[in-house]
Amino acid sequence: MADVRPFCGVRYGRSLVGDLEAVICPPYDIITPQRQSELYQESEYNFVRVEFNRELPEDTNKDNRYTRAAAILEQWLKQGILKIDKAPAIYLHDYYFAYQGKEYRRRGIIARVRLEKWDKMVVRPHENTMARPKSDRLSLLWALQANTSTVFALYEDQGRQISTLLAAREQDKPVISLGTGDGEKHEVRAVTDTGTINQLCSVLADQPLYVADGHHRYESALAYQQELSASSAMKSADAGYNFVMMTLVDLADPGLVILPFHRLVRGLSRSTIEGLLPKLPQFFEIKRLSFGAPGAWQQVDDFLNEEEDQVRLVLCGLLKKSLFLLKLRDFAITGPMMPQFHSGIYQRLSVSIVDHVILEGLLGMSHERGDKEMSVDYIFDWQDAASKVLDQEYQLAFLLRPVKARVIKDIADTGDRMPRKTTCFYPKMPSGLVFYRLE
Repeated sequence: MADVRPFCGVRYGRSLVGDLEAVICPPYDIITPQRQSELYQESEYNFVRVEFNRELPEDTNKDNRYTRAAAILEQWLKQGILKIDKAPAIYLHDYYFAYQGKEYRRRGIIARVRLEKWDKMVVRPHENTMARPKSDRLSLLWALQANTSTVFALYEDQGRQISTLLAAREQDKPVISLGTGDGEKHEVRAVTDTGTINQLCSVLADQPLYVADGHHRYESALAYQQELSASSAMKSADAGYNFVMMTLVDLADPGLVILPFHRLVRGLSRSTIEGLLPKLPQFFEIKRLSFGAPGAWQQVDDFLNEEEDQVRLVLCGLLKKSLFLLKLRDFAITGPMMPQFHSGIYQRLSVSIVDHVILEGLLGMSHERGDKEMSVDYIFDWQDAASKVLDQEYQLAFLLRPVKARVIKDIADTGDRMPRKTTCFYPKMPSGLVFYRLE
């Protein structure tokens, strides 16, 4: 089903750049203005200048963040700051990191994958997207003709065929090896052996791929392909624009850490907030805790990570210095409040209960209406979310349980999608290790 291929990656020339830690950057969607400025200062060659160039007040149609990124890319290629690998490769990426005191290694395959429309079910989405990020990435594609950051996707390694092939390459010398100040480590090996590549591609061709992170990048690549195909007389099936760079990770990889995006709410009237508490017992069993009670945060953590397959969430801010542990009573009660065009899996997700039952149904909020006064923000650190309510930066926080990898696969297999900002695959893949020029 999936057409996975090697490519000649573009990488930094270490002899000219020096410390690779100073030149890689996060993907565009988590670079704040402050972090962008810091990255500019870290190195004159930091990849942020290509991935997420500064927007300036004097920008025009002919001189803007995208044209500057394109000029820098060409300049760095001419100077040898960036070099194109001579042999097509599939890149084996081992990402070492820590989360909540535990050490992980996430193993990924960086390759190019043929673009397929969603309805073909070859590449399957699991989450809804927003228009603005797609427009930004599409503009960058037109300027660079390159995938600067990767689409993160999942596959099923049935029979452990792929893991066996990759394990045989572990003794290969890494073409990239770097550690970061926060204790993370990256090792990238270029697999150029045609026998190994053919075996990997053959196994992956027998199954669908599931987009985990990077839906906007994938949809932008699809739009770019369609626009270029429509305007070009030359329509080779193997043209570079028919592919997109992906990092493929096994659904069962022990380093696959999936965090939830918790909901932060502000802009509600006092009467709306006060009216929520009497409505909740109809839907939930409720346990109230004090912020300052001994072991309260451990109880929250235990409650959210309970193995039992049940809708559980924690509400902060409804009453001062109180936490409410909510357990759904019965899906039959919430069913009528759900969009009926969605699957049963969707309707039973904790995030769907929060978005449709509480935010829309009980609080009267709506994404479609585009409320300016009332807003919802998203954060993956639940303790940070609770702190923001304590500091009165937000009125309410809804703390959610993480979604399991198998649920992501199941909902994608039905052709449905989860609400936007449901999953956070931690940590995000950095930009600048290796990227794909569409040539």
